[in-house]
Amino acid sequence: MSDLQKIIIENYLAKNAKQPQNLILSYQIFGCELGTAPVVLVNHALTGNSNVIGKNGWWNELIGENGAINPQNFTILAFNIPGNAFCDDENLIENYKDFTIFDIAKIFWQGIDYLHIDKIFAAIGSSLGGAIAWEMAAQRNDKIGKIIPIATDWKSTAWLLAHVLLQDRILNNSANPIFDARIHGMLLYRTPQSLQARFDRGLQPDNPDLFQIESWFCHHGEKLEGRFALSAYKLMNYLLRTIDITQNRGDFLAVASKIQSEIHFVSIDTDLFFPANITKSDYENLKKIKQNVFYHEIKSIHGHDAFLIEYQQLNDMLKDVFE
Repeated sequence: MSDLQKIIIENYLAKNAKQPQNLILSYQIFGCELGTAPVVLVNHALTGNSNVIGKNGWWNELIGENGAINPQNFTILAFNIPGNAFCDDENLIENYKDFTIFDIAKIFWQGIDYLHIDKIFAAIGSSLGGAIAWEMAAQRNDKIGKIIPIATDWKSTAWLLAHVLLQDRILNNSANPIFDARIHGMLLYRTPQSLQARFDRGLQPDNPDLFQIESWFCHHGEKLEGRFALSAYKLMNYLLRTIDITQNRGDFLAVASKIQSEIHFVSIDTDLFFPANITKSDYENLKKIKQNVFYHEIKSIHGHDAFLIEYQQLNDMLKDVFE
C-alpha cells in the first residue's frame, strides 16, 4: 500500500459556501514513480477511497499485472474526496451542502497542478468517481487523453435525485443513520435477480429466525458504520445531487463535443442506479458529432455493483484502451 500523502489547499471557497476554508486533499500513488510514466487517475466511488490496489485495495482485479491497467506501465494516482472518512478526523467536512461535483473536480485539478502533472493519460472512475471524471474533462477539455466513466452519468436524473433525497432524510433523521442508509443503498446497488440467486429464502444456520438476506444487509450496515463517518456519507450522497456538466456551459452535446479526450462510456445492463438505456442514448447522440467516442456494456444480473464483480468483462473491455 502506498503511503497516504496530503496537500493543503488554503482558503478554498466552495461553490455554495459563504466563507473560504482550508482543505486537506490526500492521495496515494501506485506503480511507476511520478514523472516516469503516463498517469492514470482513478476516482473512487461513494464509499470508496484512494486505496485502489494492494492490501485491502478495492480494484486489484482491474489494476494489476493481470488486469487491464498494469502498474508496471503507469503511474496510478488516486485522490480522496475531501471529507472522506478514509482520512483522519481533521479532514471531515460538516457543512456538506457547500460542496458540489464542480468543487471536487476543481480541487482534484489543483492537486494535479501541485504535483506538476501536465496531462493525464486516462481518468477512470465508477459511479460518483465517474461523474467527477466527466466534470474534470468539462473543466479542462484538453488535459485528459481518455475518460472512462463507469456505471455513472454526466447529470443527476430525476430518479437519482429522488434517491439522494431519501438518503439525505435517512442520514439526518434515522436513529442509526449510516446503518439504515446503507441498507437502502444496497437495494439500488444490486438487483432482485442477484439477491434471489444468492440467497433465495435461505435462513441463517445459527439463527433460524433470521433470513440470510437480512443478515447480509445488516452486515453491510454494520461494516460501513465501523469505517465511515456520518459527515462523509452526507457529503458523498449530496454530491450525487450536483452532477451536471452542462451547468452554465450549454447543452450536453455542446459541452461533450468540446472534450478532446477519447470517451469510453461503460454501463451495466441491469444497473438500477444509472440505467444503461440513458447512457447508451447519450453515446449514440454524441457519436454523431464526435468520432473518438465508444460504448461498452457489462452484462450481469448484479446491477450497479457489477463493476466490482464482473472483472473479466471489464478487463476485456479496457485492455486495448491501456495498451
